[in-house]
Amino acid sequence: MVDLGSMRLVPGWLWIAAALSGVLQVLPFPIAGPVSQWRAALCWIALAPLLWALTREDKKGHPLTAKQSAALGYLCGFVWYTGNCYWIYQTMYLYGGLDKPIAAGILVLFSLYLGLYHALFGGLFGAVRSYFGAQIALLLSPFLWVAVELARAHITGLPWDLLGIAQVDNAALTRLAPITGAYGISFVIAAVNALWLVRIQVRERRHTRLVLTVVGVVLVVVYVFSVRRFAAPRRERATATAILVQQNLEVGAEATGPEPSAKVLLDSFAYLSRYPGRKMYLGIPEKKGTPSVTFAPLTGPSDANLIVWPESPAPFQDDDPVFHDAISSLARQAGAPMIVGNVAIERTNTNGRGYYLFNSAAFVTPQGEFVGRYNKMHLVPFGEYVPFKQFFFFAQNLLHEAGTFDAGGTRTLFTVNGHRYGTFICYESIFADEVRQFVSNGAEVLVNISNDGWYGDTSAPWQHLNMVRMRAIENHRWVLRATNTGVTASIDPEGHVVEAAQRHVRTSIRVGFGYEHDLTFYAAHGDWFAWLCAAVTTAALAWSLRARFAVN
Repeated sequence: MVDLGSMRLVPGWLWIAAALSGVLQVLPFPIAGPVSQWRAALCWIALAPLLWALTREDKKGHPLTAKQSAALGYLCGFVWYTGNCYWIYQTMYLYGGLDKPIAAGILVLFSLYLGLYHALFGGLFGAVRSYFGAQIALLLSPFLWVAVELARAHITGLPWDLLGIAQVDNAALTRLAPITGAYGISFVIAAVNALWLVRIQVRERRHTRLVLTVVGVVLVVVYVFSVRRFAAPRRERATATAILVQQNLEVGAEATGPEPSAKVLLDSFAYLSRYPGRKMYLGIPEKKGTPSVTFAPLTGPSDANLIVWPESPAPFQDDDPVFHDAISSLARQAGAPMIVGNVAIERTNTNGRGYYLFNSAAFVTPQGEFVGRYNKMHLVPFGEYVPFKQFFFFAQNLLHEAGTFDAGGTRTLFTVNGHRYGTFICYESIFADEVRQFVSNGAEVLVNISNDGWYGDTSAPWQHLNMVRMRAIENHRWVLRATNTGVTASIDPEGHVVEAAQRHVRTSIRVGFGYEHDLTFYAAHGDWFAWLCAAVTTAALAWSLRARFAVN
């Protein structure tokens, strides 16, 4: 039960500070397009209002309790999730066909649920502060923050836009990602926010102020130099080419026209696989200053080392002989291996349906042979399956359109022409510890197929792109990304979008990529840093509770 009496003791300006922090946490991430540098820089102060509020006293002059701190964190989290994931509303009503009030209600419930993680951070901060004091709690706050981010990934399975993703374009900071993952960058950002509020008492001596000033200037200069140094253009390492197909099919309630037949779609996909579009961006599309190139009309089909079809709403089924024959013929004509998004069906007697249904990527050799597939392992809740369906008996009319896919069980690699490809599908790109396992198993290139058409012109496609870019950095691998509506792109091992297609057009692009063989520390060891932060958090909390019970 919420203690309303204790909540009334929290001064109003602390609630305002918590809400302001939620707004500031939204701004460093994409809102309707690529994020600008000045907005990305707001992450360095975004947590400060919340941390300031958590270190204050109530109306009676007492330090805030853990419950009061959790309530402030909850408000901050609700604001953050509502602003960052506002696209859920548009997805639900515009593409899911739900009434606007119902779509808005889903967004509110989503934010209330996941806002509990910010409440957990606030509660942990309050518990630690009660024993160690405000200053030590501030110094421990980066550990608490990362521990909560880890919980987001492993409990509810939605590590969408970890704080560190906001600095994906900061070449100095992203040097941490191959060691610590995005969690290390989150730690640095949280630490800087905390240091704004830490009061360090230094004995005043003759040259104290001069020394501190010089040290501060040196740190700023070194940082600026590092950014310039790391951001310098690197030597091009593309040694192979791929054709990435973007069919731009409408989805959900937006698909109002006549549905093309499977044969028409196969012919269209096949054409784009051999004849790339004429326009391509040399960087992130729709970002100010990104150049584009327009090629002369093709006189014949283009060759490539790989052809990738996206995850899409096209009715391609793995057991359809027409689909098989068309893909086999195309692979032989192109003389290239293919990775093709489709739906796979496996007959079985182990469930009531008599079959398993998978969201899959088929692997086809240049000889036209289907040699395997990867079945998506991490499905989208309420999109591809309904978790705990028995508990939602009251909403069967709402959920009957949800997918009924089954989760795959193996991270299959595609080995062809002496090279190994790891493929992950759509939503799986937000799970760093899962993507890195493809690399630890030997993948030299990562391939991401996705259908971002459900997001429309919201923040989600750009947020999704930045998370994929972070996966490239963490694993030091090229990522080839083929999507239904964009952003279709090649991403180098430093996370730069090298070549990309224009969004919301039917096209394909011929991009360069390379094969990498090194194994980053993160790819080998995963979320060790985040687990270390969780261990420090657990120890600090246990110590605080032990001291509290000892007093009682």
